Amino acid sequence: MANGIEREILFSDEELREMSGVKRGGDYIEVTCGCTSHRYGDAVGRLRVFISGDLEITCECTPGCNEETQLCLPSCQKILHFYLYKLTPAAFEKHSGRETARKWKNNVWVIVNGEKVPLSKTVLLKYYSQASKNANGSHRSHNGRVSHRDEFVRCSKCNKERRFRLRTKEECRIHHDALADANWKCADLPFDKITCDDDEERASRRVYRGCTRSPTCKGCTSCVCFGCEICRFTDCSCQTCIDFTRNAKV
Repeated sequence: MANGIEREILFSDEELREMSGVKRGGDYIEVTCGCTSHRYGDAVGRLRVFISGDLEITCECTPGCNEETQLCLPSCQKILHFYLYKLTPAAFEKHSGRETARKWKNNVWVIVNGEKVPLSKTVLLKYYSQASKNANGSHRSHNGRVSHRDEFVRCSKCNKERRFRLRTKEECRIHHDALADANWKCADLPFDKITCDDDEERASRRVYRGCTRSPTCKGCTSCVCFGCEICRFTDCSCQTCIDFTRNAKV
């Protein structure tokens, strides 16, 4: 029932009828997307649109993603079987090697009725635009979305750092619990099938933390949240969550 309600709130079947690769989730829809570089050709991915207004793209650049330069180079033969980068549309635009970057609404496209159509000419930015208009609060980014950059937790067994994405409440809780667990291990990750045998992300990749202002930001008011309903939990007994819950009631 809950999923049915969420799907009705998002987009109708008529609005998505001609789009390629449509997939529905509880609080999001997913479609095939891409960005074209005159030099490197098409970089293809999966765009996920959340009811919160959040947008994320999983770049399907395997096999052939040059991890160090962040470009989808067809000449690269390294098979990164477990790397599917989740990016903001702006970061995906840059990742694709697009020559005229910083115009992701026009440069990132979806396929409608067999044709490439810019995001700006589709209904897919409806919730993104609403979130921008409703922006308020010091913990929100310039585009109105509550912003949490990616964080890392070190494995107690292999001592390697593993990335945690903090885009949803569920992802924030997973990171929150892992951070509080002194014995946390790679095998405890509920997503991304990573084990202690897998390589740690390169330093050149770890600088990309998902900030909406700058992909390589080292921490700013756009990507560091000091507490909100997404990353603090009323059923958690840690002092951080207790303090937030108490203050929120005042």
